[in-house]
Amino acid sequence: MATRVELERVRVVLVGARNPNNIGAAARAMQDFGFKDLRLVNEYRVPLDGARAAVGAAELLASAVECASVAEAVAECSLVVGTTAVGEREIAHRLVGLVEGAREILGELKGVSGSTPRVALLFGSEKTGLTTEQLSHCDWLLTIPMAEVEDARHLSMNLGQAVAVCLYELVRAEGLVAASEAQAATAGEVERVTKALREVMEATEYTRRFPANCDESDVRQLVKRMRLSAKDATAWMGILRQMMWKVRGGRDNLQ
Repeated sequence: MATRVELERVRVVLVGARNPNNIGAAARAMQDFGFKDLRLVNEYRVPLDGARAAVGAAELLASAVECASVAEAVAECSLVVGTTAVGEREIAHRLVGLVEGAREILGELKGVSGSTPRVALLFGSEKTGLTTEQLSHCDWLLTIPMAEVEDARHLSMNLGQAVAVCLYELVRAEGLVAASEAQAATAGEVERVTKALREVMEATEYTRRFPANCDESDVRQLVKRMRLSAKDATAWMGILRQMMWKVRGGRDNLQ
């Protein structure tokens, strides 16, 4: 069974959620299952005072951190998992079912001795889900199995329900996979490597010759698929800085 310390390392990130009651229901589910870390990513401030569904979770909701971007919300996390109903959209990520995904997340949470890996679980807006750019921050995607009903009007669960189902599965999962052998790079470290790689691509004119390969989201996913450890991320930053130093004639360093 997952421990309370491990549960505290799970960050729930609601991206573009607009309905205060849906946010309140998500907060209540977190409170009920023992999760504390809530991040809200929105272009504008949501009136959380109207979150009537947050029964018993007012303190958790009040402590929610509002972020300007997904990158900011997941910066300290070593694993970022997006949720999706799939539907008719084309998915480039690895897609994992709820039960298997919960075990994989809990395996990441165990980490290595002395480390405190943090997992971000992303939920998109009620109407559109996660956008392609938002999905590019994810290592893989989690999906909740739904009954296939002909002419179904709803392809996904209500936001509050989806959060509750995912968190419940994390709590109940047993027979966890073995702990990771190396501490994974955080999303912030991955983002720094992504930025450095894109700067090298521009400085070497790779972006001019192969523009189709240079979309920021695609480059971020290229880096994420490497599943860098913290040590790997440090090494790659050193390599990319040296490349930039050489390209610039030894006159400047990558910041």
